[in-house]
Amino acid sequence: MKKYSYKKSNELFERAVEVIPNGIYGHFSPAPLVPVSAYPFYIESAEGSHFTDVDGNEFIDYMCGYGPMVAGYKNKTIDKAVFEQYQKVDTVTGAPEVMVDLAEEMVKTISIADWAFFAKNGNDVTSYALMAAREHTQRKKIIRLKGGYHGVHPWTQSPDHPGIIFDDAKNIILGKWNDIDDLKRIIKEHKNEIAGLISTPYHHPIFFDNEMPHEGYWQEVEKICRKEGIVLIIDEVRTGFRIDERGANETFGFKPDLICFSKAMANGYPISALVGTNEIKSSVSKVFYTGSFWFSAVPMVASLETIKYLKANKGVEKMHDYGKKMEKGLVDLANKYGYDLKVSGHPAMPFYRITDDPTTKLHQQWCAECTLRGAYFTSHHNWFVSTAHSEKDLKLTLEIADDAFNALKKNN
Repeated sequence: MKKYSYKKSNELFERAVEVIPNGIYGHFSPAPLVPVSAYPFYIESAEGSHFTDVDGNEFIDYMCGYGPMVAGYKNKTIDKAVFEQYQKVDTVTGAPEVMVDLAEEMVKTISIADWAFFAKNGNDVTSYALMAAREHTQRKKIIRLKGGYHGVHPWTQSPDHPGIIFDDAKNIILGKWNDIDDLKRIIKEHKNEIAGLISTPYHHPIFFDNEMPHEGYWQEVEKICRKEGIVLIIDEVRTGFRIDERGANETFGFKPDLICFSKAMANGYPISALVGTNEIKSSVSKVFYTGSFWFSAVPMVASLETIKYLKANKGVEKMHDYGKKMEKGLVDLANKYGYDLKVSGHPAMPFYRITDDPTTKLHQQWCAECTLRGAYFTSHHNWFVSTAHSEKDLKLTLEIADDAFNALKKNN
């Protein structure tokens, strides 16, 4: 099977480092892609579940833009509505009608939602949720769980990161995932000081196996938060509209006060949302929070159409089924070559890891070999699937993975 090369992509990166800090910054940075030489940096086009890089190499995309693509690139149903809205207006001096339509659709769809607020990035709404919790409780401290990712604002980062000082996180308390005793300890030590607890619905850190909540975990967390007057915030920026269209809390059987969404809610168009209950609506309303492009009509139309599309086409069910089929196929292939391929997390956004090498180098090599053959796999992050991934994609993915395992065996 032919392996790709990235001459133009590398040339572009050499130009980029001269005029852009790090060339490519943030989560699209080449840094976590090991070995870097196996990955393209610049993309020319995309359609369905595939993208083509600037060197003309075509990939089955298992990162989906790191989550935003959920219904296929260039989805005709969604983009038709988007282009119609573009012809009318996007950003203008006032709110668009579709803002009300989208809020109503989210309230109708998400089980705990009595209202919806819109911004641009996931970090916009996770930070807004913290501010709302503090206003609602008149307390300062927030519990977040170690390893959970909630954005790049200073409160989300470790104080030893460049540009971050200890004062940025002095009211943030790090807890342990899946550990009720640790939560009780924190609350006892900070009685009547905690405004909110923020967590993803299940634990999906980078570089580590993902972990589902223990049975009864969320029910106990909810009970404690209610008793102590703590606002329970769920960050569904990554899981939203992939695990359960009503909210992943429905899968795990609990009711948060606030839920944060972004990524998949608009199939790649820039928007995020905070939804919540009427009990906290008044406090949310008091917090001034806005942005220059937060009232753009086009992303709102995209979101409205994406949510309707996923519901009409049983999107969550399709992604779950595809993920399970891919899991079985890849695990069987790994076993064929004598490797143990561990799968954790949800089938719609699984984390894969070859366990035979604790340094992860073997897994990095396999992901790289797959990418070089046209199945874009990362070794450090959970993958994503979409409703656009097809049986044809699955067949080709398994052929690529088979060839990559064969190369891995020969080289090790």
